[in-house]
Amino acid sequence: MCMIFGLSARDEIPTNEYLRAFYKNSPQHPDGWGLAVINRSDAVIEKESIEASKSHYLKERLSAPIEARLLIAHIRYATVGNVEYQNCHPFTAKDHLGRRWTQAHNGTIFDYPALSKYVGTQKGDTDSERIFLYLLDRLNAAQNEKGSKLSFDERFDLLDRIVRDMAKGNKLNLLISDGRNLYVHTNCKDTLYYLDKGNAVLVATAPLSKECWEPVPFTTLLAFRDGKLVKKGTDHGNEYVENPEQIKLLYQIFSNL
Repeated sequence: MCMIFGLSARDEIPTNEYLRAFYKNSPQHPDGWGLAVINRSDAVIEKESIEASKSHYLKERLSAPIEARLLIAHIRYATVGNVEYQNCHPFTAKDHLGRRWTQAHNGTIFDYPALSKYVGTQKGDTDSERIFLYLLDRLNAAQNEKGSKLSFDERFDLLDRIVRDMAKGNKLNLLISDGRNLYVHTNCKDTLYYLDKGNAVLVATAPLSKECWEPVPFTTLLAFRDGKLVKKGTDHGNEYVENPEQIKLLYQIFSNL
């Protein structure tokens, strides 16, 4: 699968050390890398469809300080979708009322019919992009119904409902930003960890240092703002357990595309 890394901090903090540790995992996840440094309505997205450790651009990028309050990074192991730029995470776009959303996904959607409508309209061909397009459509529909922007609680509750439903039978490790908050979800035990540094929270597929990383509570949507946990969702109980036969079938389908 893929690996994800996220940061929520009170102030801009140096991230190079953790990014280097994260991208060192790329030989096992060689199908692309991405980085989003987020500042409310703006997100600087950088990505390539090559192994991160072989990217001359990324090497140069990491040689200069990268400081951030909100950040999402990804390295890709392709299961659904070809190895190309359009399939690299993170994905980013603005909703109809101008709020920027950014997403990275580690996992696989085996069965969720509501995503099928995006197969013909998405830029790439990953299930992860389809998740993102679906989220945007649901957010836009909710805002259209309300006639104004959603509050934080309304955004969180909508995401919580979507995640609860989509997690059934699917692996759904997600990092989502709305420009201010970092939403975190995992439903696969011990596949996402967090580090609380007091002024910042870091989240990653695997610990990136010798510091005291702990497993992220799973089957529950979390929201972090300025390095603090500000809201927890419903414990939906839809745990995903790796199924080798299911993954094997997926690879066979993908190889025949």
